[in-house]
Amino acid sequence: MFKKGYYITAELRVKNTDKISEAKAALTKLCEETLKEPGCSLFTLHQCSENKDRFLLWERFEDEAAFKQHFIEQHTKDYVELDLTEIVQYFQSDIVCTTSTQ
Repeated sequence: MFKKGYYITAELRVKNTDKISEAKAALTKLCEETLKEPGCSLFTLHQCSENKDRFLLWERFEDEAAFKQHFIEQHTKDYVELDLTEIVQYFQSDIVCTTSTQ
């Protein structure tokens, strides 16, 4: 069984490769804070194995309104103000199926 919602995949690139560790720490903090938002149930950070300056965010919000609310939260504004990353691409998707061995 899968859970409907507003799913986002975002690819980010660190603007200055000297700041990859700083960006990773800031994104980790953003994940922790975002998961406290009432409309967010998934906000996971992945780092590309081959290009350490690339990150993926997998996100699930209850609906588009919760997703939009995310961008006016102070922790999101604080992250954006750091200006460490840029969005390479992002897209909203609908879950079709999910499998798990757990």
